[in-house]
Amino acid sequence: MDQSVFIMGAGQMGFVMAAAAVEAGAGRVVVWGPSRESMDELRSTRVSPRLPGWTIPDGVELTHDESVAGECTLLVNAVPTQHVREAWQRFASVNGSGDPDVPVVSTAKGLEIGSGLLPTVVIHEVLPDASLAVLSGPTIASELVRRQPAVVIAASGCPGLPTRVRKAFGTDWFRIYESEDLLGVELAGALKNVIALAAGVCDGLGLGFNAKSALLARGLSEMTRLGVAMGADQATFQGIAGVGDLATTCFSPDGRNRACGEAIARGCDLAEYVESQQCVVEGVPTLRSVLERSQTLDVDLPIMNAVGRVFLEGADPRSAIHDLMTRPSGHE
Repeated sequence: MDQSVFIMGAGQMGFVMAAAAVEAGAGRVVVWGPSRESMDELRSTRVSPRLPGWTIPDGVELTHDESVAGECTLLVNAVPTQHVREAWQRFASVNGSGDPDVPVVSTAKGLEIGSGLLPTVVIHEVLPDASLAVLSGPTIASELVRRQPAVVIAASGCPGLPTRVRKAFGTDWFRIYESEDLLGVELAGALKNVIALAAGVCDGLGLGFNAKSALLARGLSEMTRLGVAMGADQATFQGIAGVGDLATTCFSPDGRNRACGEAIARGCDLAEYVESQQCVVEGVPTLRSVLERSQTLDVDLPIMNAVGRVFLEGADPRSAIHDLMTRPSGHE
């Protein structure tokens, strides 16, 4: 069946999904942004300031009119987590409460401030009738728009929906595996951003590869513990959505959360740094929700708690690392 794809969000991942959909053979691909002025500019230049040197494919329509979504068969959530509710409320005001035959695929990675909800849960609150899926994994946008090979996971509890997502977006450079563990895949994408902040601190302090590799290994353990306590499948965290996404985010120079951690370790003011970025640093707003959830579930997260002391309380990074290194140790 010919897919017509509506992508909510004209940021980096929105255009990655658009490029993949065009190449996968979608009959129509539309990217939506909230500002008429910015979308008019994109239509004129066919260049996104967030993806310099890349041209938006001719087959991609650009709009600020959310009613166009009513003409499409597959919807994509590519807006940052903290804007998901507002964006889909705009959609719902025109298009209603969703259609189970027109699923929403979310690429957002984070937890909503205040509620602590994952993006698909937020979307479900706004669109209770929609079928939901997530697409997640190691996705550095600047690599993907150059068609460099990547592997991701499409996950949903709706039978057949991961296959539909794979067929809609899979290409010879964008390989998609399937999973039923929507919670685990989406949660892994959110939690790895917190560990990436810590990885950036390691880089900023020049602690070396031994320390950073240990951080990733122990950080993955914390992600897994919290995920399992919340009902996710442990195996999900050992795959592309977990260790794969974590490694990319923590080692890539383009990783937003890693770069933020590095800047803070070098003395930058957190609020000023976040304000200066064109792209959203999801790990910072996600952090507080993660720590609150871990307390509710009584899950021990020493690394994430140390990140919280640095990013939420202004603790000295070296002091936080010293506290981690001098904790009582035992079996791994």
